[in-house]
Amino acid sequence: MQVIVHGGAGTTVEEPVPRQATLDEAADAGASENDPVDAVEAAIRVLEADTRFNAGTGGAVQSDGVIRTDAGVMTSDRDAGAAASMPGVEAAISVARAVMEETPHVLLNGVHAVDFADDVGVDVACDLWSEDTRERWDDLDDHPEGSPLDHLEWIQDKFGSTDPEGRDQKDHDTVGAVAFDGEKLAAATSTGGRWLALAGRVGDVPQIGSGFYAAPAGAASATGAGEDIAKATLTRRAVRHLESGLDAQAAADRAIEEFGELTGSSAGVIVLGSDGTVGEAFNSEQMQTARARTE
Repeated sequence: MQVIVHGGAGTTVEEPVPRQATLDEAADAGASENDPVDAVEAAIRVLEADTRFNAGTGGAVQSDGVIRTDAGVMTSDRDAGAAASMPGVEAAISVARAVMEETPHVLLNGVHAVDFADDVGVDVACDLWSEDTRERWDDLDDHPEGSPLDHLEWIQDKFGSTDPEGRDQKDHDTVGAVAFDGEKLAAATSTGGRWLALAGRVGDVPQIGSGFYAAPAGAASATGAGEDIAKATLTRRAVRHLESGLDAQAAADRAIEEFGELTGSSAGVIVLGSDGTVGEAFNSEQMQTARARTE
């Protein structure tokens, strides 16, 4: 089993050494599995449980003071599932997998996704706050009230920003994994969103071809500025380059180059080809990754 994981593309992170240790643990957890879907789920569950990453516990806070999680998963057979906008759900990737395997749909969202998660045995009463996110939310000098338009006005200079002390606000710490067992591939991505987004905002992560994509030629997981990733369909773009004959590293490089030209924004992508080649590329300050392989 080949596995590569990422912990987000963005500014230089705090605590890079323990973050890398968790990424290494996640890659090893995935590589110990026998099936690519099991592999990406196992890897991402390690990262969703670590508050240093913007997925599961420790996710970003939306304008109404709620943390909501999103995730998506897809196989090279083009089976896919995603779940979005779920308060109280740490294991978003497990909900996405259940959507793929247990329903005729590819995406559930909001309260209905949470109810479905509860029915399939995923914990929906998790405290997703970390000490850090609680402190940063409490440090804001005001919190919005009123209608969505009132919230929209409040977030105009706050969405995706750093705080007044310049600390990273978990904008780009989305996590992802791709896996290959020699025959079948899988890609998965999970996130807690972007800092101070409008309540109910859903970004690229649960959108097929944006935050995640898999096909017979390969699989990819993306991270970065979600709205721009969705507009550029970054992971579909990377896999399309695999389909044109590029190896995984060349496909990742080309996709990020095109993404930057199209959007002027920052992102990262990990790619695993059906020929066994692995690639990663980013145009932000940093993207931490880890790889593992078992025979």
